[in-house]
Amino acid sequence: MKFEDLLLEIGGFGRFQILILFILCLPRINLPMHFLLHNFLAATPSHHCAIPHQQAFVNLTTEEVLLISIPREPDGTFSSCEMFSQPQFHLLLNSSLQPENNSIIQHCQHGWVYDHSQFTSTISTEWDLVCEQRGLNQATATFFFIGVTMGAVVFGYLSDRFGRKAMLLVSLVCSVVFGMLSAASVSYSMLAITRTLTGVALSGVSLIVLPLGMEWVDIQHRTFSGILTSIFWSIGNMLLAMVAYLVREWHWLLVAVTGPCLLSTVCLWWVPESARWLIAKGKVKQAHRHLLRCARMNGRKDFAVSPEPFPSFRLSQALRRMATDKRPGESYSYISLFRTPVLRKISVCSGAVWFGVAFSYYGMSMNLTGFGLNMYISQFVFGIIEIPAKMIIYVLVNRVGRRQSQAWTLILTGLCIGANVIIPKPFTSLRSVVAIMGKGFSEAAFTTIFLYTSELYPTVLRQNGMGYTSFVARLGGALAPLVFLLDEVWRSLPEVTYCGVAVCCGSVAFLLPETLNVRLPEGIEDIE
Repeated sequence: MKFEDLLLEIGGFGRFQILILFILCLPRINLPMHFLLHNFLAATPSHHCAIPHQQAFVNLTTEEVLLISIPREPDGTFSSCEMFSQPQFHLLLNSSLQPENNSIIQHCQHGWVYDHSQFTSTISTEWDLVCEQRGLNQATATFFFIGVTMGAVVFGYLSDRFGRKAMLLVSLVCSVVFGMLSAASVSYSMLAITRTLTGVALSGVSLIVLPLGMEWVDIQHRTFSGILTSIFWSIGNMLLAMVAYLVREWHWLLVAVTGPCLLSTVCLWWVPESARWLIAKGKVKQAHRHLLRCARMNGRKDFAVSPEPFPSFRLSQALRRMATDKRPGESYSYISLFRTPVLRKISVCSGAVWFGVAFSYYGMSMNLTGFGLNMYISQFVFGIIEIPAKMIIYVLVNRVGRRQSQAWTLILTGLCIGANVIIPKPFTSLRSVVAIMGKGFSEAAFTTIFLYTSELYPTVLRQNGMGYTSFVARLGGALAPLVFLLDEVWRSLPEVTYCGVAVCCGSVAFLLPETLNVRLPEGIEDIE
């Protein structure tokens, strides 16, 4: 007897599963509020060099003081990173006469003055992460995703060894601790370290929530549960826009997005350990107890009464046979993902697809000001467009299949990014529409890959597989913000890079096996 058959007998999708999915959706809301926080935490408002002895120019307006002190860019705006070594009073007579002698232009010597109309403070204004220090500002997101990358390896292994629920609890508690420490940072170094550790902790939440929910759901409702969990990511996206709009000071913004992890930690009390994992580890009594609870909540009274009647005895016997078949003494590691030929092909190809999905998704998500919309509106619209994208992908993965859906959503993401390279900047409405379409395709690709990957790997290696693919994805996420620095080489090079990677990695998805209406594999032999 397979676990899927057992699950159908006790209720594959009833009140028990709905409760679990609802509770697991709470930490899912919190994830994008941290993963995309960089857009607001490290936002750089308009700025210019601080002008020394500005009080000496009492007879001049602010505009005139800037005119004689700050050189202009080719587009007519004042430079953000340069100033005149001496006031150029002759510009008051003719402001169009910009100095031809570059020797009188120097980098900012006395710090910067920031426009605080949109942000009270960000880490850019706190530690002057602008101009020559701009790379450190972008690196803040990279440090976070490096942490997520490390966490994927750690929690992928530990959750297969010590259980899904235990590691999810550890992850949530650590997220609260390091999130609050980030908010209390008194230096850039402290912020970089605590954000990295927050990334490590949140990686466990990202990695465990979906598989833990899906391991309790039958085949028919597997896609639905995956899409439902994913929709709460989009809700978190929209909530981030609203929270960031209301909280403009970076310390309190970090507190606001970390606090909900406490609620998730408390609610986790009602979530049971994965029965599949317990059986795979030979812990039959615990699995039996959780399955009886499932039967009781789902109204299957034949299994819920005590002491054990025949149906419950049959359940216990079936569990013992499954546990014997799993050979719990056998240990697995990340190396097991590459030992056998089919698993090796799945691991290489899924890793490439995950990299492309994350690289293009975060490339678009962290460029809120590049499409002609207000950044708060962009964040909210990017979140809301994901919901219809998920609804459409729910139909597609069940009709067209996982493989085709995965490949084409990622390829179309790349094509939308590439289209905005060609569309002229003045066509802001068209650029915004194409960007929103691309964001929809990107989210559809992300939704599919989470569902698809959890179906590709067997139970004994599922968290290792999710850990490995999440590791590769977070490498993509870590590199995505740094690619923006390539605009100094060629203004469109970041978009061309995102486009090329998305199209190439989307094509690799055609090499993966289809999993539509296929039982979740339990052991490596089921894959091979």
